[in-house]
Amino acid sequence: MAGLQTAAIVIIIAILALIILVILRKPVKMVLKLALNTLVGFLSLFIINWLGAFIGISIGVNWINALIVGVFGVPGVALILLLKWLALT
Repeated sequence: MAGLQTAAIVIIIAILALIILVILRKPVKMVLKLALNTLVGFLSLFIINWLGAFIGISIGVNWINALIVGVFGVPGVALILLLKWLALT
């Protein structure tokens, strides 16, 4: 009897975990996409600053640029470069 109760508890916990995963699937996917955008954006920001030292391009790392790059990723870096270019001309 104790084995049957343990099996029932394990099955109930598994079903509850599955329900929680189904409910949270979209928000988790969105958070992972945001994290990937942030990582790729900051890598491209680092590469632009590193390679840009040779040709005179640099992007400051501040909280506004970090927010733009974090949300938009590589297109955010392109947006910052475009805004910097427009400010210089």
